[in-house]
Amino acid sequence: MRLVTLGHGYSAGFLTRLLVAQGWTVTGTTRDDPARVQAAGAAPLRWPGEEDAVRAELARADAILLSAGPGPDGDPALRDFGPAIAASPARWLGYLSTTGVYGDRQGAWVDETAALTPATRRGRERVAAEAAWQALAAAHGLPLHIFRLAGIYGPGRGPFEKIRSGTARRIIKPGQVFSRIHAEDIAQVLTASIARPAPGAIYNVCDDDPAPPQDVLAHAAALIGAPIPPAEDFATAEMTPMARSFYAESKRVANDRIKRDLGITLRYPDYRAGLAALLNGGGD
Repeated sequence: MRLVTLGHGYSAGFLTRLLVAQGWTVTGTTRDDPARVQAAGAAPLRWPGEEDAVRAELARADAILLSAGPGPDGDPALRDFGPAIAASPARWLGYLSTTGVYGDRQGAWVDETAALTPATRRGRERVAAEAAWQALAAAHGLPLHIFRLAGIYGPGRGPFEKIRSGTARRIIKPGQVFSRIHAEDIAQVLTASIARPAPGAIYNVCDDDPAPPQDVLAHAAALIGAPIPPAEDFATAEMTPMARSFYAESKRVANDRIKRDLGITLRYPDYRAGLAALLNGGGD
């Protein structure tokens, strides 16, 4: 069995390790870091640069993962490989989107049936990309699955290094909550979907415990015996426009569908379990 990943980033690396252990062959595209792709167990191809080789892999793929982010001009994978994907024999096509498509709900719960009302440019680009992939799938009968990912953390991507380096900031915005997901749980959700395709399905991928970001930092600091970073008021804190945009949305994302339809039991159902695992495994 063969998987092709267009945009072989952080999350794709965890999926690659699971599938390679099951006997799959994985090919992943990268702009400029083939060593990272290879370290995850995938055969690297440069994109841009080796488009013909990528199309050849798509022509014999059993599954395709779309994880390249869109921009103002749309989705680059759709632009460069839309016809090749439409002609591929793959029985599973997965698109990694974001829970940012739901926009700001002032802390309320959302599930996959909620309206898409993004509050940021990134969210609007994701909504447009989802719609474009759905249109291609409808036109060609493609087995498209959309995964709306919450904030991703895992080995090498978490709060411990920021706390140790003194760069962690506890920005306090009353009522603010985020949903999160450990990268290993993303991988098991994708693996379960590949094993039981349901074309047209949309899944929220998040843990069970949406939480204020300052609570996560405080807990992480306590785990390593570090001082809790001082609180800063969101209204007066100096932040880049990008950093501030992350606080434009507050919502709790429901994950019932991945449990009901894919039989998922999360390895890390909340940030406490996830941070403890990172610390014990030395991954961050």
